[in-house]
Amino acid sequence: MIQATNLTKRFKDHTAVDGVTLNVDKGQIFGLLGPNAAGKTTVIRMLCGIIESDEGEARINGMSVQQAKADFGYVAQHFSLYEELSVWENLEFYAHMYNISDEKRLSSLLDRYDLAAFKNQLAGLLSGGYQRRLGLVCALAHDPKVLFLDEPTAGIDPVTRKLLWDDFYRLSAEGKTLFITTHYMEEAQRCHQLAFISSGRIVAEGSPVTIKQAIGNAKVYSADISYLPELQSTLLNTAGMILVNQFGNELRLVVTPETRKSDLESTIGAITGKPCTLTISEPNLEDVFIALTQKSPVKH
Repeated sequence: MIQATNLTKRFKDHTAVDGVTLNVDKGQIFGLLGPNAAGKTTVIRMLCGIIESDEGEARINGMSVQQAKADFGYVAQHFSLYEELSVWENLEFYAHMYNISDEKRLSSLLDRYDLAAFKNQLAGLLSGGYQRRLGLVCALAHDPKVLFLDEPTAGIDPVTRKLLWDDFYRLSAEGKTLFITTHYMEEAQRCHQLAFISSGRIVAEGSPVTIKQAIGNAKVYSADISYLPELQSTLLNTAGMILVNQFGNELRLVVTPETRKSDLESTIGAITGKPCTLTISEPNLEDVFIALTQKSPVKH
């Protein structure tokens, strides 16, 4: 449904997107995950035809982006509707751009996203969560086959985020393809397929389960140890250390294959003053994501 081949975009001397190739099947929820300034928004804007790529090609439903305009909807990262227009006026405006005038259908969209009660309210006066819902409603006005959602839940509360994701699954079940950019690990876990992007390049791709293998032969250890600044600093400067990550009272370490567990335990024990036993652990998405997108590369 969505094919991107060698997409590249430069802004003066900076290469924002560097040879990105992606394939997304019909009905999938695809997540593009990356830190700030990794190139996520630039990729999605090229796929929507908002900006042109310097190299490569994008196709949607077998057509060029320009030919496929009626087949997709786009929800921008920041609220981009008309704040001085009402909810209904915004929806009518976007619907008419696609020659949609079925008021019954438009009203049903407001009902679906609990916006009917705000029909005559100015869009600029809606809360952040309801502004996101209105953006989604306008993008769905012409019943597109593909939805591009640029960080659709950034800055909204967990309850609203969960409700929106419930609806993303419903849209997927209805046959729509969703392309979502995010930097939330929780949202990454909800996607059918993922790609990690760092400095404009795809560094891993697959399902949430298989993408964990991208960490290669690196080892992951964990221990019940509270945060200690001196310990963190020492471990970060330990040979073979890829990642030091603290989750509450759980310390997680990602190290190169040749790093000896006993050496790590001795280092930790010398600082804490207590014997340490590290447990081998399965990598989680955050372990893999940070290890692959930080400056120090993972050694395979």
